[in-house]
Amino acid sequence: MGNEESTPIDESTPTQTLSSRTLDGLAEYLKSGKASRVVVMTGAGISTSAGIPDFRSPETGLYANLARLNLPYAEAVFDIGYFKENPEPFYSLASEIYPGKFRPTITHSFIRLLHDKGLLLKLFTQNIDCLEREAGVPDDKIIEAHGSFARQSCIECKAAYPEDDIKIHIAAKTIPRCYECQGLVKPEIVFFGEQLPAAFLESRMVPMSSDLCIVMGTSLTVQPFASLPGATLAYTPRLLINKERVGDLGTGTDDVLLLEDCDSGVRKLAEACGWLEELEKLWAETARPGQGEAQSKNLGVAKSKDEALEDEIETLTRQVDETLNLSKWHEEKVRSEKLPGMPSGGATESPTVPKPQPRSHEDEKSTLSHVFMSQSTQGTEPASTTKEGGNSKANE
Repeated sequence: MGNEESTPIDESTPTQTLSSRTLDGLAEYLKSGKASRVVVMTGAGISTSAGIPDFRSPETGLYANLARLNLPYAEAVFDIGYFKENPEPFYSLASEIYPGKFRPTITHSFIRLLHDKGLLLKLFTQNIDCLEREAGVPDDKIIEAHGSFARQSCIECKAAYPEDDIKIHIAAKTIPRCYECQGLVKPEIVFFGEQLPAAFLESRMVPMSSDLCIVMGTSLTVQPFASLPGATLAYTPRLLINKERVGDLGTGTDDVLLLEDCDSGVRKLAEACGWLEELEKLWAETARPGQGEAQSKNLGVAKSKDEALEDEIETLTRQVDETLNLSKWHEEKVRSEKLPGMPSGGATESPTVPKPQPRSHEDEKSTLSHVFMSQSTQGTEPASTTKEGGNSKANE
């Protein structure tokens, strides 16, 4: 169940659980005590107001700033095969997005508020930024569908690696090695070519036991995450806070839609529940010196037509350069491969690092599209797909 076309429910259709398909009806349901097992599902849209750089924006995206690293293609920085050959680009990127530089949004604090009130059953997130944790949501309440920076381990022997030690390496942009086997260490973010976390796969039926489902800041196009809202029972109320309607939200008898940015949406819900003052106080506690600077940097003055044209030309030039780099990389890779019948000796063969192939929606292989977003789609998690249940060797 992804972002396919679905027909909104007819307004004349009666509700089964809520008094009405409105914010007030949902708030009444929450305040009545009938909702005590709330499942929350989130995507990149809940973190955009924190100022976290997106990946694909031509002007400010992190990928655009990785050209200096001479990657064969931008996504190679998150490819497990490429990482094994050349981990330096990932650690250069990690130093820019590692947790601690950004303040949780009020939406993250709203999830914490649900926990404090004893209402949060589980949070499913596509994000790797750990802002839910910084807002105070406990580890045992969080299911990170694509992993995160919360833990790190050896990619060979799987031994855990100390957090304090990896922080030193990330700050210095150096490569950590396993203390047990000297293998490469990386944060437990799901790379292309890796399976999704076992905790996510084991928890996919949790929404069935919920009595309220809240979906925020995601386009619901990435499987198997996109199927989570559909795992709720037919009479379970579902709330969508997003810039646009996604998935089949809005087709249920007790679906409520708030089509706006996440922060304003949770404020409206908290106000309707009588929790707004409590929420604002909780969010104020997340402020730290130096955090929030990225938000201010993003509030720039609109560019002139000449500046916009110059940026567009610069973007096209960069895209051409990236294409040429990719062609050159393929040529060099082919030349370095040992052909059948070629005598041994001479130059050492370079590992083959194939470019990730497109995947269809059903794959439970990894996907990093929770971080592949542009400023123009704030409030939704951008589209990307995987093929569920597949066993592709493309990235191995």
